[in-house]
Formats: sequence, structure tokens, C-alpha cells
Amino acid sequence: MTLATDILKYINANLESMTGFLKTLVLHESPSKDLESQTTILGVISNELKRLGYFTKYIPGEKTGGYLYARPHKRKKNTPCQLLIGHCDTVWDKHTLKKMPITMKDGTMTGPGVYDMKAGLTQLIFAIRTINALSLPMPVTPLILINSDEEIGSKESTRMIKRLAKISDRAFVLEPPLGLEGKLKTARKGLGRFTITAIGKAAHAGLDPGKGVSAIVEISHQIQQLYAMNDFEKGITVNVGMIEGGISPNVVAPESKAIVDVRVLNRKDGDTITKKIHGLKPSMPNIKLHIEGGIGRPPMERTPRNQKLWQFAKTKASHMGLNLDEAVAGGGSDGNTTSEFTATLDGLGTTGDGAHAAHEFIFLEQLPERTALLTQLIISDTVDNELNKK
Repeated sequence: MTLATDILKYINANLESMTGFLKTLVLHESPSKDLESQTTILGVISNELKRLGYFTKYIPGEKTGGYLYARPHKRKKNTPCQLLIGHCDTVWDKHTLKKMPITMKDGTMTGPGVYDMKAGLTQLIFAIRTINALSLPMPVTPLILINSDEEIGSKESTRMIKRLAKISDRAFVLEPPLGLEGKLKTARKGLGRFTITAIGKAAHAGLDPGKGVSAIVEISHQIQQLYAMNDFEKGITVNVGMIEGGISPNVVAPESKAIVDVRVLNRKDGDTITKKIHGLKPSMPNIKLHIEGGIGRPPMERTPRNQKLWQFAKTKASHMGLNLDEAVAGGGSDGNTTSEFTATLDGLGTTGDGAHAAHEFIFLEQLPERTALLTQLIISDTVDNELNKK
């Protein structure tokens, strides 16, 4: 029997316990802005890691539920590190379980957050449990970070993510894979948010319309310029997702605002679009424009080091009979951040569908497979050392 076979055999033998733990995480509903729920679920995960021989530290947030940091109690000095990263927050409000209950049928498991990404957190716990049970060596020390603000931009946890990524040889991100084929995410678009505010002049729309300057009309002109920046062939998308303005139907609007979402595949395009948006000029006289924002999450690009890590993971998967493929994700994750500083592989969670959607589910048969793959990656030497062994 191969090591991959031994790992998968152990995980399958503990599948009932594994699905039970996943169910526990889903039952602990954890919307991003509910700080108490985040403290609770991070406590559940922390207790499990402690039982597995890990030192844990909970860092509370100022406006979020904070994050959990963990590492093995026993570790050799001067060993390389790897970052294992996931999030416990979901997009779902409290009591969503009433309309989206946990179900297990036809080889699937449903529930709010099961796919994005409590299955990935479960894989992390059981990969470590497998390593302990089989006494597998770990030449690269795991550093674990689980945050509670990923779905709202990771504003408070990003500083720690950067700090850990800088000292790590690689980062494995436990977000769900892409599509029903379970493709790993080797590239992600960068994400930017911009707010454009037009300041005009109010006037009575019936008595003195000529004395007013409509900020709403100005914003409508700006929207046309923004949509002209779209370049789908380059993967550049500019979307005005929200507009607001005016004070009454019978008043020429003195102020109007547009909130813009920008996605790009590379840093160069991000810089170009940012300059274009900040360079917008009023199209009407006596109008002022205030433009704020920028690219908050840089693109996760297919850098040479990221591709080397992907090829390494693909080889490890083949030892288990898994034929993996790669894909580009339109949304961002904490992998966008880690990729700036270290080799990063994203989408190592369990295959399913319905992230942020009412039909959210995972394929239960793939929970052990993806956990076994994660286990193999965690116990691997640095990629260069592994390749030199062959």
C-alpha cells in the first residue's frame, strides 16, 4: 500500500466523525457581522486544535469577530513554515437554517456555509488528525490562520495574513474549488471598489430648474464612461452596482453617488483602471467630482512559483487517482494577498456548488478525497526538495 492509500483509508474510516464535525460547524451559524457568533465558532475550532496538540491564540477584532492563530506545540527550530488559511464567516444571516436546513441525501450535504467554506475547515482539522494518528512527519511547520472577516474584505485580518505569508514557503487556501469538476484556483481576479460623488446645485424643479445643476445627470454621464472601460477579452470588468442621489422629485438633485466594482487579472491593468477612474472629469459645468477608492485585493496571478506549487499538487493528486484541473476565479480571497509574498494554491476545499446561493452543497464522497490531498500537501517537504528527490 502507498502512503496516499493509507491516508485515504484512515480518513474514510473516520468519515462519520468528520461529517459530524462539519455538521457542528454549519449549525454554528456565523454571519460576518455577528461578532458573538464568530467568537463561538472560533472557540469550537480552537478547542479541537488544542486537542490535536496545537497552541492557539484568539485575537479579537475591533469591528469584526477577529481571527484565530494556531501552530504545533512541538516543532523543530529553524524549520520552514507553511500557511494554512481559511475563514469561518458566511454570507448567511442568523436563522437561515430554518429555510436552508442541513440535509444529507443523494450523496450531498446542504446547509448555509457548508461549501463556502466550513467543509474546508473540517478538512483542515481532519488532515491534522490523520497526521497525528499515522505519526506522519511534517518537515514544513503549519501556521494556521482562520479569520472571520473574509466575506467582507478581510480588512482587519489582512495585516496578520501578510505577516504570516512573508515567513512561509507556501500557502494553502481552503476555499472551495471551482465548478462541479472541482478545479483548483491558480489565479483570481483582483478586486477594487470606487465611490464617485457628484456635487451639483439644488433648485426647484418647477419654479427655477435653470438655476440648478443636476448631480444625477452628471452621474449618468460618468456611468457611460465607466462602462466604456470594460474589456472582457483582457478580463477587465467595471460594474456600477449602486447609485443614489437626490432629495425629492421636485428638486434638482444637488448630490449623487455611484459605487463601482472593478475586477482585473493583473496588477498592470489594475493600475491603469485606477488611474482612469481617478482621472474622470465633470462633463457638465458647475459640477464637482469626488472620487475615492482603489484596488483592495490585488490579483492572484499565475506566477512561476504558484504554477510550480500547482504542478506539485497535481502530481500528489495523481497518486490517489485524482485528475485535477486548474481555473481562474472571478472573485477574490485571502489567496490574493498571500500570493504577493509566497507560492499560493487556492480552492483546496471540497467540491460542490452554490456559494452564496440557496442551493449550497458539497459532494460527500469528495470530502475524504480532498482531505487526503490536503494531508499529502501538508506533510510534503518544500517543493524544491521534493522535486530533487526524484
